[in-house]
Amino acid sequence: MAEPIDNVERRISTLRAAVRRAVMARDDVQATALRAELRAAERDWEQALGVLTKQADGQLASVESPLVSLRDQVHHALTLLSAPAAPKLIAEVHNAFLGVAGTAFATGKLTHLRRDEERSFRTARHSRPYYLCSTLTAEHLTPARGLLAVSTWPLERRIVGPLSPRVDFLNAAIQVAEQATRLPEQTLPVARLLWRFAANIPGAAGGHETTDPAIVIKAARAELEIHADADRTQRAEAAERARVQLDEAEQLFGNRLRVLKGSA
Repeated sequence: MAEPIDNVERRISTLRAAVRRAVMARDDVQATALRAELRAAERDWEQALGVLTKQADGQLASVESPLVSLRDQVHHALTLLSAPAAPKLIAEVHNAFLGVAGTAFATGKLTHLRRDEERSFRTARHSRPYYLCSTLTAEHLTPARGLLAVSTWPLERRIVGPLSPRVDFLNAAIQVAEQATRLPEQTLPVARLLWRFAANIPGAAGGHETTDPAIVIKAARAELEIHADADRTQRAEAAERARVQLDEAEQLFGNRLRVLKGSA
């Protein structure tokens, strides 16, 4: 039985930190061993995500229960996307792959949910395996309006620079298309979601009923090659500043800009 995905994400986060410490200490033997463990953990994550897919297909009925909390619904959708996302997209992904017929996704509650997550973290840090947190702007390290992320993701993935919205869109398109290929057949919500991505990627779109996930993946990867390196550099530079300038809570929920005396 696959390990719960929350546990795997926590293990990946711990291993990444350990790899970084080993590299900084120039302990090549330890770093190599830890990288091997990290790769194994990432394979476990893929396996755990596959379990979520089966749950979405109805093979595990317990996860189809409408009693799944909004917090878990958002986490599952963001995990599938593997990129920061706005409430509307989170809702569409949940309804397409993870939703239950006849139930609604309460997008209007997501702002309050993120605030509750921040209060919980500041009150009792690390009491939960993950937190739904803010995406940070690369320029000011403040919360990016309307974008949610997951605390277990690397800091670089939780920061957005000038190219990041497009890069995240393309990465999310690939994730959605790959998920669609795992389904026995495309449902109408999945087809609509795939079309939404395909229509905004050159060379990816067909008709509503004929969008080919493989073509979407190919087209998204082709464009991603243009932007990915520059975006990765911008995010890495911003992440380094964040680690120096922000405390742990601010790295998750953002730095609040303050008006200084004498400033305009």
